[in-house]
Amino acid sequence: MSLRISVIGTGYLGATHAACMAELGYDVIGVDVDKEKLAALAAGILPFHEPGLPELLRKHVGSGRLRFTDSYELAANEADIHFITVGTPQRADGHGADMQYVDDSVDSLLEHITGEALIVGKSTVPVGTARRLAARIADRARPGSEVALAWNPEFLREGFAVKDTLSPDRLVYGVDGQQPLALLRRVYAPILSAGTPEVVTDWETAELVKVAANAFLATKISFINAFAEVTETVGGDIKTLADAIGHDARIGRKFLNAGVGFGGGCLPKDIRALQARVSELGLSHTMGFLAEVDQINLRRRDRVVSLAQSMLGGQLPGKRVGVLGVTFKPDSDDVRDSPALDVAVRLFNAGAEVSVYDPQGNANAAGRFPRLNYVESWQEAAQDADVVLLLTEWQEFRQLQPEELAEVVAERRLIDGRNVLDRAAWREIGWDITGPGEKYPQEEL
Repeated sequence: MSLRISVIGTGYLGATHAACMAELGYDVIGVDVDKEKLAALAAGILPFHEPGLPELLRKHVGSGRLRFTDSYELAANEADIHFITVGTPQRADGHGADMQYVDDSVDSLLEHITGEALIVGKSTVPVGTARRLAARIADRARPGSEVALAWNPEFLREGFAVKDTLSPDRLVYGVDGQQPLALLRRVYAPILSAGTPEVVTDWETAELVKVAANAFLATKISFINAFAEVTETVGGDIKTLADAIGHDARIGRKFLNAGVGFGGGCLPKDIRALQARVSELGLSHTMGFLAEVDQINLRRRDRVVSLAQSMLGGQLPGKRVGVLGVTFKPDSDDVRDSPALDVAVRLFNAGAEVSVYDPQGNANAAGRFPRLNYVESWQEAAQDADVVLLLTEWQEFRQLQPEELAEVVAERRLIDGRNVLDRAAWREIGWDITGPGEKYPQEEL
């Protein structure tokens, strides 16, 4: 018998997982409480930007393999395996993860499951969640039903979510018993047949894998940015430093790029939630270094604002600033905890006239901070600018030519916040250009 799948929560993770499960050949029901979102998805329209996913969504809505509903009853009756993909945002009253949506999803399924079923958590959760939910399932499951639980963390990169789902670099299963493992292996059989490594472990380890990965990546980014603080003071080339240590196979070059810091909906939230959870466990000193990782990351934003002020002779009020990019990374429209948007807002609050262009992020940024001047091209953003800031490394910004940008600005001043431009080529035609990790001479005056 073919497996039938439900995906509870149709946000970024859920919509991606649902479409990819349909691509693997399964009948999939996506469940959400947001009827407007469901109607858009049923029409093949995504509420966010993710390359390759709209085509996959339309393909399987059209094929009939992928349906959407707000009925937990329908999902419980028609699916054998239920993936929980709802959000776990930072709590309003602290750094911990808000588990309301995960708990509500499980409870809603338990009201309607009458036979055998497997609930699979994919949401990023505090360690101990699966064991707590297992007790909840045992207490609340309907008489006669048999509901098992597994944890299967996701490792999606925005901009590469389809590839990361269909061709992941590993699959991790947290299970208690052989039956859940057998079912997960059936679900992922097409992926496993390609030689994808699988890690079979307990619930706690599976929960920790995702937050451990994000904590490590955040630490690596803040590590090179801490050295950028040193080279900004004493001199040196931060890119060459990163290249040199990156040749060491134990270290590697990826994520060693000094810049404006990390952001988005995962890394900042997850490292704070991890600190909160270990503190609850009486291990507050164990992850204390993550507080400094967070602080280094936030100082990067201060640094860019300070650089802009220095370039403008200490004066920001009334100055024209062109900002290129406000998403936290390219190939995404996500502006959650975006360092780029934060820098733009800080400059505006300091009195600058800020014009912003992002290939995908303008609408989301305007929803969060509508007072910036959002425009439709880099030329408009840079028009008559006293300084231009490249804050998200979209390909069209990487390809900018110094002569082209010089035609529209008032002054040839540029902060390359992602260190992606050829400094020598820009300086050759008279640009005052700098960026993270570089000692800026005017700051010594």
